Parts: sequence; structure tokens; C-alpha cells
Amino acid sequence: MLLFFSIASGPITRLWPRAAILQTFRRQAGIWFTILALIHGFLVWDGWALWSVSRFLGYEFIPQLNRIVRLEPGFGLANIIGMLGLFMAVVLMATSSERALKLLGPSWKWLHHSASTIFYLSAIHTGYFLYIHYTISFHKNPAPPNWFRIPFLVLVAFLLLIKWLAFIKTVRKRKAA
Repeated sequence: MLLFFSIASGPITRLWPRAAILQTFRRQAGIWFTILALIHGFLVWDGWALWSVSRFLGYEFIPQLNRIVRLEPGFGLANIIGMLGLFMAVVLMATSSERALKLLGPSWKWLHHSASTIFYLSAIHTGYFLYIHYTISFHKNPAPPNWFRIPFLVLVAFLLLIKWLAFIKTVRKRKAA
């Protein structure tokens, strides 16, 4: 939700200038998103992967086969996508200060435009775990459907819609000028 708010505040403000107050909290939302994502990453790395790169990528030792096998084909890719998004979020958090803005100059804006990329990576990562990972498999029973599936789709669709509407409004405004 913090990442959604951080990304959505830009297009919402462009569409409805009176919503500019949202921009005040954008930086803090992004920073808190990154802190929570770091905690999530650590909990997965420490609690599930047990500090094993192969487990993190979806490989596990199966005693009956006496070998390491990949149990979940998309699991490793989803985790790599999540880690890439986390790395990008940490870079943005590290440069989310007035000092960094002055130091980086125009490059700061270019760098911080990658926040949308973090959203897309997070959406792919989350979508995998909501819709693919916890389904029927030969080695496990699926968990009950997650209640967040529909709200997640609504949030992603809403964000894509307002981004496109803000883009169209910007193009029309520039053509009129």
C-alpha cells in the first residue's frame, strides 16, 4: 500500500491539482515501503531460505531422490524480481534527501523515475505468489485462496489507469500550448 500511495500520488496530483497535498507524504511512504521490504526480504532469507541461495531460488534437497531439485519453476524468478525491486528501492531510499537532490542535480529526477519500475517488479513478484505459487502441486496441498487477490488486481488496474490518464492529460496540455 505504501508503494502504491507513493506511485499514485504523482498521477493523482496531475489529474486533480487540489490533491497536491499528497506529494508531501510521497517521500516518507517510499522510505517506509523500503524499510518494510527490507524486513520482508530478511524474513524470507533468514526464515524460509535459511541463508541458502539454492533454496531462495526454489531448489531443495529431496532425500528420496538423494539430490537437489527445483520444486517450483517460477519461485526463483519471482524472488530474483523481488530482490531487484528491493535493490532499486534501497537506492531510491538512499537518495531520498535534499542533500542527494543537490548532489545529483538533474540525474536525481531520472533516478527517481524508476519508482514505477519498482512498482511493476513488485506487482509481478506479488502476482506470482498470489496467483501461481500457492496452487495445486504434486508435492503440496495449496493454501486457501488469499483474500488480497482481488484488491491487488484493483490497485494495479487503478494505478495503470490513472498513470495513463495523467499521461494523456499531459500530452493534450502540451499540444494545446
